[in-house]
Amino acid sequence: MMTQTAPAPDRPSTRDDVQFATVEETGDRRLAYAEYGAENGSPMVFLHGTPGSRRLAELFESTARDTDVRILAPDRPGYGRSDPWSDRSIRDGGRVVRTVLDHAGIDTARLVAFSGGAPYAFAAAAALPSRIDRLDVVAGATPPEYARERPTTQRVLNWIGSTAPSVLAALFRAQRWVAQRRDPSFVVAQYTTGDPTDAVSDHAAEIVRADFLEALARNRSGAVTEFRQIAADWNVDFEAIDAAVRFWHGGDDANVPIAAVRRFEAELPTARLAVLDGADHLQTLLRSVPEILNDSSSPARRKTATETGI
Repeated sequence: MMTQTAPAPDRPSTRDDVQFATVEETGDRRLAYAEYGAENGSPMVFLHGTPGSRRLAELFESTARDTDVRILAPDRPGYGRSDPWSDRSIRDGGRVVRTVLDHAGIDTARLVAFSGGAPYAFAAAAALPSRIDRLDVVAGATPPEYARERPTTQRVLNWIGSTAPSVLAALFRAQRWVAQRRDPSFVVAQYTTGDPTDAVSDHAAEIVRADFLEALARNRSGAVTEFRQIAADWNVDFEAIDAAVRFWHGGDDANVPIAAVRRFEAELPTARLAVLDGADHLQTLLRSVPEILNDSSSPARRKTATETGI
């Protein structure tokens, strides 16, 4: 049973080293990002879900440090401490990733995207073929033409985001108010299929809640914009993606049913799919990202396998 508690404070990032870069040609909008793991390690950009923030990457701070990986985790526009950018498109995901890489002085990096971060990662891989070494999509959303089994809640939120964005913003504001006053299982339950109190460790649950609270702390425009965009035409040139694409998806993911991912993966010449048996949305994230961090190989840029089970 969920318990009601005092509002949770907005805790600082693990290293409290939020940095700000300016996105070119957007009226000096600021983009916030944080770094986790090994300071001089192999670079990897991590894109959070929808809604989400840089805070989610804290889940992998220790593993990244142990595997010598430097994680750069931005707040996409309108989330966390990044400025709103209401007229952005999915294709502007390339500008977000490029801004982070340029500000951090990095030429090329791996790219990892969770859930609703997937379309923006695909856009970045298409726009920056010489700078993205590999793309790992974890429990990722799919273009609407493949998503025939979208959960009812998502369809409703997508519709509200398109027809009444102010209503969706109010819903997110109310949801955050409740999340501050409930234990972490209130937020964890959005990403799991079983008992949220048993799904993850207390430490991971706290980070998942902190990520949600930070995502909506200052603005709701990021979430409203993305719920509308993900359900519409992505307008991404998938044929321009040269980097190898790996899908990591749970067989029991109720947020993004795996059937849609199978259809999408079959259409991408550079992609392969790893199925995590018995994993729901959050378990897929917790099980796959450590595998990704431990894998320092640079796969070929054309499809070499169809599907593996993990």
